Amino acid sequence: MSKDLLKEMQAHREELTAIRHDIHKHPETAFEENRTADIVAARLTEWGIPIHRGLGKTGVVGTLKGKRPNTSNMGQRAIALRADMDALNLQEKNSFAHKSVHDGKMHACGHDGHTTMLLGAAKHLAQNPDFAGTLHFIFQPAEEGEAGARVMIEDGLFEKFPCDAVYGMHNMPGLPTGHFAIRPGPMMAASDTWTVTFRGTGGHGAMPQMGTDPTQPAANFITATQGIIGRNVSPQNAAVISVGHIAAGAYGSPNVIPSEVLIRGTARSYTPADRDLLERRLAEVAQGIAQAHGCSAEYHYLRRYPPLVNASEQTALALKAAALTVGEAKTDGDVEKLTGAEDFAFMLEQKPGAYILIGNGGSIEDGSCHYVHTPHYDFNDQILVTGAAYWVNLVNVELGDAA
Repeated sequence: MSKDLLKEMQAHREELTAIRHDIHKHPETAFEENRTADIVAARLTEWGIPIHRGLGKTGVVGTLKGKRPNTSNMGQRAIALRADMDALNLQEKNSFAHKSVHDGKMHACGHDGHTTMLLGAAKHLAQNPDFAGTLHFIFQPAEEGEAGARVMIEDGLFEKFPCDAVYGMHNMPGLPTGHFAIRPGPMMAASDTWTVTFRGTGGHGAMPQMGTDPTQPAANFITATQGIIGRNVSPQNAAVISVGHIAAGAYGSPNVIPSEVLIRGTARSYTPADRDLLERRLAEVAQGIAQAHGCSAEYHYLRRYPPLVNASEQTALALKAAALTVGEAKTDGDVEKLTGAEDFAFMLEQKPGAYILIGNGGSIEDGSCHYVHTPHYDFNDQILVTGAAYWVNLVNVELGDAA
């Protein structure tokens, strides 16, 4: 069945490639995806799929009813498939014809491909609604750092479009082209941001004894953060603390000890207990070191994206759909956890579901591909049909013959 489906859907390859290139050429960042949303809405409407616009400002949801009668005792099921639409604030350095026409904006994470794959599935399923129940196509804005999934939920996504399960997919450079990878349980990390400001009196660089120097606790704190990982987090778990920003003093005054030093960073974890631990220990370490140096520390911890946790049942169904699409030899049901974050995690907090990776090809090690969030990245058009076929097979697994 899967081979026939892939062959059948090859007829859409040129159309899907053209859509993807058009979206890539005109990238739009968080909550500004108006042109992209117009493309999505126009295509879904053309294919006879009723749409709703405005959730999360620019979100689009299409709803398709299957033509089959329900044959189970559980009532009609509904599932949702989600794709993200937004681009990044990044200057593209590619030279191909579909490169970005907007300076400082680029589809550097493949959301142009994610949107296109779900559109390809929507077209096929609209023409072949051979399933029982209801299917929601969620086209989400603002995944990149602005939590568009959370905003759509707050706007009533699952009240307006009830579903029993929700599924997502992301491309993965370095994973062989068209392969699939997933794992049950925690798969991606929570992403949190912390800020510590060390304050002292500052003073003359030639007479440090006349004041208190916040650069000393700041330097010690940066080193001490890694002790939290090495001595407080269980060796059985994984967590990351990284410093990403330091600001202090004036470049033109190297002989002046600054009165404050600001440090910002990220914390990544997979469990609620470790997330709590990182938040608490960063504060304790900052305040303890500051006190030891006669300074003060102001601390803020912002919980941004929760860990992405796949439900066991839906993970098994996603893996089954992937195997139907490309064969078991090209699927991995125990992929390593990723320390990156994904706002689809907010949807998985509300509904059981699963998030799968599709291989974008190449190798990071030998330079034969570029990773996401880099200026030379591009989505691999070869997997557009494969990804669309996976979505169709997933619907068949959940609501159709393969259920």
